[in-house]
Amino acid sequence: MKQAQIAFIGGGNMATSLIAGLIADGYEPRRLIVSDPDRAKVDALTARFGVRTTDSNAAAIAEADTLVLCVKPQIAPAVCRGLASELGSRLSLVVSVMAGVREATITSWLGTDLPIVRAMPNTPAMLQAGAIGLHASPQANATQRNQAETILRAVGMVRWVADEDLIDAVTAISGSGPAYFFLLMETLEEAAVALGLPGEDARLLTIQTALGAARMAIEGGDPPATLRERVTSPGGTTEAALKVFADGGLGDLVARAAAAARARAAKLSDQLTEQS
Repeated sequence: MKQAQIAFIGGGNMATSLIAGLIADGYEPRRLIVSDPDRAKVDALTARFGVRTTDSNAAAIAEADTLVLCVKPQIAPAVCRGLASELGSRLSLVVSVMAGVREATITSWLGTDLPIVRAMPNTPAMLQAGAIGLHASPQANATQRNQAETILRAVGMVRWVADEDLIDAVTAISGSGPAYFFLLMETLEEAAVALGLPGEDARLLTIQTALGAARMAIEGGDPPATLRERVTSPGGTTEAALKVFADGGLGDLVARAAAAARARAAKLSDQLTEQS
């Protein structure tokens, strides 16, 4: 994997995060090349990481073993169709972090039957703390799957799904999920202020509590239900609060919210497919 030449098409936040993670893992910067029409953006990437950059997609993929598509879905058709006649014989894998673009759609745009791994990262990937869902097309072999996993693991935890349609569920849970936790922190902070705590104290106590709870869930290995039970004493304050959540139908509300996000993700994918 360390010998692969990786071409990134698009030099935005996700490409930058992947490059930062790969280099932190020991990847050779000169084996990474980034193409983006924004000259200031690619110059900044060269200065920061020492990677090669260009404003030509054709030049970026000329010697690439792996192509990573990091462009917005709105411009993906034009970008991919423009790459179709430029794909080199060395290229063996396409990794897509384009939200909502199905593998069959990418294949039709590129005009090739290359193996494709589709990735659904989330915004904490920019801090190398992402949760990423992956799906591989049938053409991808074990080596190519490992290559894709190595790239995405540089920015967080990865999990494979067996059915591409499950990427929509990943989108609903981890893709949109940070916003759910931000909303809970926002409302908990507001509740703390209403109880009389100063604003800064309310914010810091809320954020640190969220961080501590997440660390306990990750590092302890116990499921959230077990952790919840351990801090819920019979007749205590936590039990009183959790009863209000239960009476308000929190579980059903979360399930309906996740279902709505999944349905929206599927609809957006359908729209991109129709436009192709």
